[in-house]
Amino acid sequence: MKIEVLLTPGEQAGLRNRDLSGTTCVVFDVLRATSTMLEGFANGAEAIVPVCEIEEAVKLGEANPDWLLAGERDGVRITKELTGSADFNLGNSPREFCPEVVKGKTIVMTTTNGTRALKACEGADRILVGAFLNLDALIAGLVESEAQHVLLVCAGTGEDCASEDVLCAGAVVEGLAERSPSAAVSDSALVARACYRDGRSEAAEEPRIAHGTNGRRLEGVPGLAPDVAFCSQTSVMNVNAGMDAEGIVRRVNFG
Repeated sequence: MKIEVLLTPGEQAGLRNRDLSGTTCVVFDVLRATSTMLEGFANGAEAIVPVCEIEEAVKLGEANPDWLLAGERDGVRITKELTGSADFNLGNSPREFCPEVVKGKTIVMTTTNGTRALKACEGADRILVGAFLNLDALIAGLVESEAQHVLLVCAGTGEDCASEDVLCAGAVVEGLAERSPSAAVSDSALVARACYRDGRSEAAEEPRIAHGTNGRRLEGVPGLAPDVAFCSQTSVMNVNAGMDAEGIVRRVNFG
């Protein structure tokens, strides 16, 4: 197994020129897109359609009235001031993706970084969604699938690195390396792993992702602060999800 990490959004553009055949990409947008997607699937969502632009989401919603629209810009739910027509049904908080809202639903989702990172990985053999919420299930799935090249993609914040994404990628590197001692771990993966090991020394009652730019920003927004602690929960769901060749994210069963 070869393990590699893309630490910043700027590296994603290069994926268009890479041969991703034989590669399993895992996208992390811990605060909050990938955490929110996983919570949606844990609560019975049927499918999530990630798109880059608000206009694309609105068009899909108009063509499919039974679908829900979800997403954010600058961290807050998209409203008619941005769409020119209607408010989105949901923002980008995992706490909004509750069973009574998302069960059985298809959701169109656009976020600042997470959905773009997923689309950047098109062409890979497999594209998975990762977060702390499903950490153990994700690692077990990667091992069970016998992935040969694992590319961990940190969605980031704007054009910058996001510490919570790097921490989560590092946790996956740690888990995979423990199970596959002969794995070829790239320098970028070693950096992520070192960040994760340093982060484990934080007090248990203090969310490990609270001190990054995203964590501090969310904790300053009324109503969104609880998302930080929510997304810090580790291995609380046995759920994996991935994007198929049609660009739709669904639950994934390995084996």
